[in-house]
Amino acid sequence: MTKNVTISVPITKDQEQFIERRVESGLSANKAHAVRQALEVLREEDWRESLRRAEDDVRAGRIYYGDLDKLSRKLG
Repeated sequence: MTKNVTISVPITKDQEQFIERRVESGLSANKAHAVRQALEVLREEDWRESLRRAEDDVRAGRIYYGDLDKLSRKLG
């Protein structure tokens, strides 16, 4: 089971209003849910970027074979 952690982050008035509009429109259950949704979008963007870089490596012939642990230590 994942333990939830609470963090405090200053945001701009525009960001607060954006979150409030999402809650008022029903797109987010509450403010915390809106922030968690945004974090999930960022995570997905990171995954897509990682995949894009991997595809670029394949196209450029930068393909590595072997034990991933050994390769990661070697590539450093």
